[in-house]
This record gives sequence, structure tokens and C-alpha cells, in this order.
Amino acid sequence: MKLDCAGRLLDLSQPQVMGIINVTPDSFSDGGRFHGVDAALAQARKMINDGATILDIGGESTRPGAPDVSLEEELNRVIPAIEAIGSELDVVISIDTSKPQVMREAVASGAGLINDVRALQEPGALAAAADLQVPVCLMHMQGQPRTMQSAPSYQDLVTDIMAFFAQRIQACEQAGLAKERLLLDPGFGFGKTQEHNFQLLARLEQFRPLGLPLLTGLSRKSMFGSLLDRNVGDRLAASLAGAMLCAQGGASIVRVHDVRETWDVLQVLAATQRIK
Repeated sequence: MKLDCAGRLLDLSQPQVMGIINVTPDSFSDGGRFHGVDAALAQARKMINDGATILDIGGESTRPGAPDVSLEEELNRVIPAIEAIGSELDVVISIDTSKPQVMREAVASGAGLINDVRALQEPGALAAAADLQVPVCLMHMQGQPRTMQSAPSYQDLVTDIMAFFAQRIQACEQAGLAKERLLLDPGFGFGKTQEHNFQLLARLEQFRPLGLPLLTGLSRKSMFGSLLDRNVGDRLAASLAGAMLCAQGGASIVRVHDVRETWDVLQVLAATQRIK
């Protein structure tokens, strides 16, 4: 399957690596490191050289308890980075936002994919996505970033998330955004306990009946920190194990901080699958 991202084709016949570039001062893993156009562009170059085919640019942290960011501030963070990266590098650029105006200006500046942790539920977001007609990743989140980790609960984790996705897919289609333009992210760490997260990892294949590409993001997350008693900087091995399990479970895109290492893991998996 090839996904048309505003003229750039993304081949999803094999799992692809999405590199995370947070142009924020407060993201949980790399906050402040790429908060500026020059730093973001340098990291973009490195990630592409390391194997990334998508770069996810975010201007608002969604870690638990993160403060809201104004529209003006988010635009000031992400638009210069998107313009600089898009003018120099041949890569699919994803905008990580829930704000409709950021979606519109990001796509006008060169972004070809929208990655929305709120699944187009903010006022005006669904209409903006339908107007823009670029692929959209709908993520499942129980609650909001400030409160999502306050005792999340489910009747059945996968069944509940599947029902949410079905509802959002229907809403998109009714708004004029075709199902073929959608990707799904089950939302590791977003309104999920540690047990929920590992249950998701074990049951990822159960999302296949929805017939849409899966995007997964569990790079360096607290599920590994809690399990292994490791701080953020010491979660590489666990993150790579998670990426491998996601790819084996059917993920088309893995969203990561550590691109080169993840690319290596996926090449080992691909070589093994070719022999089968």
C-alpha cells in the first residue's frame, strides 16, 4: 500500500520509521533539544540519514500534566521548522497537533500528514482535515493529557478502542474524509495503565479487521521505565523490543526517537520474513 502524503508517496508494504522532532521546551524525552529551526533541521537531516521516511513535528507536549500551548506559540514553533525541513529535504512531514488552524498552516507550509492525539475531536478539526485531504492518524486517548493517567479503566481494552475507532472513522467519512486516508494509533500511554499498555502490545493484531494502517508510538515511554526501573535515557533496548513487537503485530509505522537503531531492528525482521 502506498499513501499519498500531499504528493509524496509513502510505501507501507514494509514498516516505516517515523522520527520524532519535538520543537518544544518540555516534551518528556527530548524537550528543549530541538527547540529552534537550526536544531530541528540538523536533527531532521540525521534522522533521514538514519532511515526515517517520515518526520513528526510537534509544538505542544502531550505528556501527562503538560500545560496547554496557545495557538500563536504552537504556530511559532512548528511552521518555521516545517518550512526549513520541507525546503531542503525530500521526506514526508507529519504535523503533530489537535488545533485546526495549525493543521491548515502546517499543510500549507509543506506537511503531508496530520497526527492528532485527539482524533479530530477538537472544534473545527474534522472540517479542517476534510478540507485539506491529506492522510490523518487518529489516536485513541482516554481523557485529556492533564488527566489521562488518573485511574483509566476499560470494559475490554481492545474492544473499547475498536469501538472508538469505528465511531471516528464514520465521523470522518461523513465529513468527506475517505477511510483510505486514515491511519490508527491505539495510544500507548494515553489513558492507559502499565498493564493496559502491555496488553495492547500483546493484542495489536486484533486491530487488523479495521483494515487500516497502524501507527504505534511507545519509544522511551514510562511503561518501560516502570517495568525496568529505568530513566528516560536508559530505555533504548526496551523501546527496540517494543518496536519489533509492534512491527510483528502489524504496525505500518513506528514512531521513535532512536531512528538508526529502530531501522536496524526492522531490517533484521524484514530479512527474516523474506526467507519465510
